[in-house]
Amino acid sequence: MKKIETIIRKSRFADVKKALHDVEVNFFSYWDVTGVGNEKVGHVYRGVTYSTADIQRRFLSIVVSEPFVEKTINAILESAYTGEVGDGKIFVLPVEEAYRIRTKETGKTSLN
Repeated sequence: MKKIETIIRKSRFADVKKALHDVEVNFFSYWDVTGVGNEKVGHVYRGVTYSTADIQRRFLSIVVSEPFVEKTINAILESAYTGEVGDGKIFVLPVEEAYRIRTKETGKTSLN
């Protein structure tokens, strides 16, 4: 099992969510986060410069069994992509064990 953590643009969340459902990843957690990125230039709107140093993003935490790792990553890569600075990051971490509290199932069966 692997835990896939990804930070994406909030504006791409609906597309990423649909792409994950399309590859049968139907459970994940997410929350809004603020981070600091590499973008150094502010945006100018009506003559006023706004800082883009603090960036609003969405963080997703997904745990999948081995057969779903590659297709989950590909779904995120394709659906979160805009080609602009700040599209996000994906991190993959090992998961030693998972438990479903209600049924006390363990391992990959607890993910279904």
